[in-house]
Amino acid sequence: MLVFSAARTVADCFKFRNQIGTQVTVEALRDAWRSRKLTADELWHHAKACRMANVIRPYLEAVVG
Repeated sequence: MLVFSAARTVADCFKFRNQIGTQVTVEALRDAWRSRKLTADELWHHAKACRMANVIRPYLEAVVG
């Protein structure tokens, strides 16, 4: 699997959260957000593309504020 961007990688983590674990997925989101490797708009774009928008929404709201 290729790494396209941090936002795409986080969206893919949510897509495969059952295989890698929810804790790893949330930590990936927190780390990418804190280090400013992604914006909410970028993540939202990739979340909709991966059909994970409804899954990511509560986690994104918790991390962003």
